Amino acid sequence: MGTMSPLHWAIVILVIVLLFGAKKIPELAKGLGEGIREFKKASSQATKELNEAEKPNDTKPAAEAKKEG
Repeated sequence: MGTMSPLHWAIVILVIVLLFGAKKIPELAKGLGEGIREFKKASSQATKELNEAEKPNDTKPAAEAKKEG
């Protein structure tokens, strides 16, 4: 009961075609692909920002930091 047979997939595809029409399916797939691409881009950007935040942000040499502190 956990897996879908080829007959189940055929029924699902038929229902999708009947609901949306053959002309709308490529547009839906394109929109889905763009959404996934944007999600990956935002996810990698967030990961990059988190990694940069973990790095020490000390741009001054140690000798100058001792003089000021």
